[in-house]
Amino acid sequence: MNQVFSADGTAIAFERQGSGPVVVLVGGAFMTRGDSAELAGLLAGHFTVLTYDRRGRGDSGDAPTYDVRREIEDLDALIGGPGGGSAMVFGMSSGAVLALEATASGSAVSRLALYEPPFITDGSRPPLPADYVEHLTELVGREAYGDAAAYFMTAAIGLPDEAVAGMRQAPFWAGMEAVARTLPYDGQVMGATMSGRPLPLGRWASVTVPVLVGSGDAGAPHMLTGARELAAAGASFTLRVFPGEEHTIAPKTLAPALTAFFAGRPEA
Repeated sequence: MNQVFSADGTAIAFERQGSGPVVVLVGGAFMTRGDSAELAGLLAGHFTVLTYDRRGRGDSGDAPTYDVRREIEDLDALIGGPGGGSAMVFGMSSGAVLALEATASGSAVSRLALYEPPFITDGSRPPLPADYVEHLTELVGREAYGDAAAYFMTAAIGLPDEAVAGMRQAPFWAGMEAVARTLPYDGQVMGATMSGRPLPLGRWASVTVPVLVGSGDAGAPHMLTGARELAAAGASFTLRVFPGEEHTIAPKTLAPALTAFFAGRPEA
């Protein structure tokens, strides 16, 4: 494990493997750098791959007050330090939206790949409650981390209460509780993009680097709808649909597409 320090002094833990052009992997809700290990290993034969714990997770530090800009600065610190000043970036789920926001704000990203940013832009499922972030913040504020994780799974993911009740008895639930305090961060990253309204495409008009927007066609319909909308954001955006895949895509399926895209080759 290595560390880099963000603009506000927060220590961000990361790991590096491979050699060649730099690729940074940005995880979604609940994810720590270990969750990207298999994908990183598959990419490391072609690239220098950086995986990291987003602030408040794993071995990374945090600050008393959260702002999405701080997470962009975390990514900038990785790109500017171990990344050598410029990098290609892959973002998963809410991490895809964070990576997109960073690129739009001027981060030194040369190519950007995204998989299933969890936009809700149609009526195929309910939008997030208007007080979603506030309620999560209240739960986290009183250290009700299990309840925060459960609320995320029902309100954001759309699982039924009885399914989540069963999950709370599973061995993996403790790991989810350990990072649940950062769920409001993901909510702030997403903003109003899970409201059931069309995407604010002008928000990302400044993104002119090549962008690959990936989605499976076997998961929740709103995921593919949102990916298609985002892919219409500009001439540099391209949609890639993975047949039979859902929100959790197998690294061995994703890695060849990312390798080809980051190398500037035709679709794998």
